[in-house]
Amino acid sequence: MYDLSPALDAEVPPGTNLLISGPPLTGKRSLALDILAHGANDGDGAIIVTTKDGAKRVLSDFEKRTPYEGKPVAVVDCVTRQQGVNDIRDDDRIKYTSSPVDMTGIGIKLSEFLQAFHQDRNIEQNRIMLHSLSTLLMYADLQTVFRFLHVFTGRIQSVEGLGLFAIDASAHDDKTMNTLKQLFDGIVTTSEDGEPQIRLASD
Repeated sequence: MYDLSPALDAEVPPGTNLLISGPPLTGKRSLALDILAHGANDGDGAIIVTTKDGAKRVLSDFEKRTPYEGKPVAVVDCVTRQQGVNDIRDDDRIKYTSSPVDMTGIGIKLSEFLQAFHQDRNIEQNRIMLHSLSTLLMYADLQTVFRFLHVFTGRIQSVEGLGLFAIDASAHDDKTMNTLKQLFDGIVTTSEDGEPQIRLASD
């Protein structure tokens, strides 16, 4: 089981994908990082796919929660190259895609890290976060994002990982949200004035 505490009072089985949904500035990214860092303390792999912040900033925020040197912590950075920084190379910690539009590239880089952690290093539990689906939906239509997520969540299921996907609920209509929700095993809702709530499809 994956323990989501102390951020959430819940455990979920391997292969679970959760949608973290809420308005802007309600701590979705922070919550996902907390859940990944909690796992990293126990030896879980942590893979962060970022479509909003560069890898350096993500790793610096992660390090405020737990030191990651020597641990299986990795970032797929979809931002830095888009900003025109081209003299960067992939390494064991960070892999770059050309932009958040490059969903094929995102899938490939994620698979490379999953293979490195799950198969090559025999790390049984891996936690993966994607921040944020709203960025993907700015660049691509719903069908394209849905197909991408269908493969992405399936990949996480196949390695018995834990997937966390943040979305700015207020930026999308009901049709978009309801279509995407079909792909997830549960939803974590964040709000401005309360604790995050988790609702699992099995409940």
